[in-house]
Amino acid sequence: MITQEQVADAVCEIYKKAVIILPTDIKEALKNAYENEESDIARLNIKSILDNISIAEEKSIPMCQDTGLPIIFVKLGKVDVENLQEGIIDGVKKATETVPLRTNVVDPLTRKNSGNNIGNGIPQINVELSDKPELELTVFPKGFGSENNNKLAMLLPGEGIDGIKQFFEGSIKAAGGKPCPPSVIGVGIGGSSDMVMKLAKKALLRPINEHNEDPRLAQLEDELLDIANATGIGPMGLGGKTTTLGVNVEMADTHTAGLPVGICVQCWAARHASITLKDE
Repeated sequence: MITQEQVADAVCEIYKKAVIILPTDIKEALKNAYENEESDIARLNIKSILDNISIAEEKSIPMCQDTGLPIIFVKLGKVDVENLQEGIIDGVKKATETVPLRTNVVDPLTRKNSGNNIGNGIPQINVELSDKPELELTVFPKGFGSENNNKLAMLLPGEGIDGIKQFFEGSIKAAGGKPCPPSVIGVGIGGSSDMVMKLAKKALLRPINEHNEDPRLAQLEDELLDIANATGIGPMGLGGKTTTLGVNVEMADTHTAGLPVGICVQCWAARHASITLKDE
């Protein structure tokens, strides 16, 4: 059996990794952007980001003061797990104390801070069932400078691909420099209103150098990336060729009368980390 303590230790471990060490695909994309930018201001901004990443790793401190809202993705396979939810909560508390993490969780009306990143419905735990003999945990700390720029559209079927592109472009322009670009964008298509936003968020867990396996969506990812970078918003909103490092699209079937589209914006600190536990 996988114990509650093992789950807590695992969550704490990957939370620390997520907020300190940026995934390789994002770091490489930032380095490429630095080489390809022509604007001195854009290059200066990306250089500052790259220096920030290096300092965070060298000093083992979070790369951003906003260590995010605790969001956990769980793939629950054919294993015995003791008190999974309690273990995840314990792990978030432990990470808050030991990393340490900024205490971000508040009551939305009174704004009272919980003091330990735990609250009503938080951490947000998303469970997906799996046939594998393992438990996979992914920590996704979501900063709200980017989260505040998410968008949902319930398009009509006749709006089609062109409608998706127009909504995407409008969302990127409306966000401007607020989400600390160069950003990474997750796009969800289909399902219901709540499902499409979750699809958009899950899209951010896939490396940006790995296209969707569906060739239609892979092409759309490239087209949306071009649309984002053609805006000229650039790093930190001060102009340049690199507004977005990558666009990932995920899709589900939907109702015949609808075309839900979700946009989930992530800043350059596109943080997440995973671990797999087995029932031994």
